[in-house]
Amino acid sequence: MMEEMYSGLRRWEDMDIDILVKIFENLNIVELTSGVAHVCHTWRMAACDPLLWRTLDLSLLKSNFIKIPLEPYVYVDGRSDKTFTRVLKIALNLSRQNILTLIFHYNMYVSDDQLTYTAQRCPRLKRLVMPAWNRIKKTGICRAVRMWEDLESLTMPSISNPPYLMEEISRSCKNFAELKVMGPCDIFFASTLAAFLPNLKVLSLRCSVLFKDALIIILECLPGLEVLNISHCLLVEVPPQPAPRRVLGALDKSILERASRLKKLVTCMSESCTMCQRTRSDEGLIRWYKYEEDLWRDDEVNSLAI
Repeated sequence: MMEEMYSGLRRWEDMDIDILVKIFENLNIVELTSGVAHVCHTWRMAACDPLLWRTLDLSLLKSNFIKIPLEPYVYVDGRSDKTFTRVLKIALNLSRQNILTLIFHYNMYVSDDQLTYTAQRCPRLKRLVMPAWNRIKKTGICRAVRMWEDLESLTMPSISNPPYLMEEISRSCKNFAELKVMGPCDIFFASTLAAFLPNLKVLSLRCSVLFKDALIIILECLPGLEVLNISHCLLVEVPPQPAPRRVLGALDKSILERASRLKKLVTCMSESCTMCQRTRSDEGLIRWYKYEEDLWRDDEVNSLAI
């Protein structure tokens, strides 16, 4: 009788894979990498299903760090690094090179080694959201970009020397079309975009300092640009010295005329707007940690929102 009773019980490995995949779709990355793939062969097959890995959202994970006065200007706690590396390796192993979108938290300070390991296992990547680059060297990001020939969209911080990166993107990523910069945009950055990515279609510079002369370069020298988001920006004009720079309260006629060729210009410079107030309060460099947890993920351009 005992044998008959046990013979009627279903085993874990007898569960329908499609049902398992539906269940696993509701798990976050921490839950999905915490051992479900080790239950049995069937569960591992489900955990490796491509439907689960089109997007690898690692934004639940943040670095435990302190700011330091020298490069890379942050010191990341070793235990935090090990936790992230463990989750990253498990996820990339389960994904079987099916990841198309990769998302990091704005306080996740990825190292060169972690980035290289990721790039090697995400050869089909089309979208990268990585707002923090403190620990990544020029050689590291360029090495990764060379592996991402299908890259179409990038969310990045503002960097002081952009030509090396934009040139690499121009050379390696022929379908690149969308860029979001989470930080100031000056004349140097705008000129670099014009030089190496003139066919860029979508650009978001929201919630940061934007120099008027840089905006003019973007509007005049990016002939392929279709959508520009400058919502909640601190628009700054720098007149000839000794006159001080000033913050503009509205787009003038010359800017609007140049922008008229775009399919879509997204802008907000309202004194009553909460995000505009926050940008002004933070002097054009939003301190996201002060506000709602997921606010940094927003964008008025749907394809750049997370």
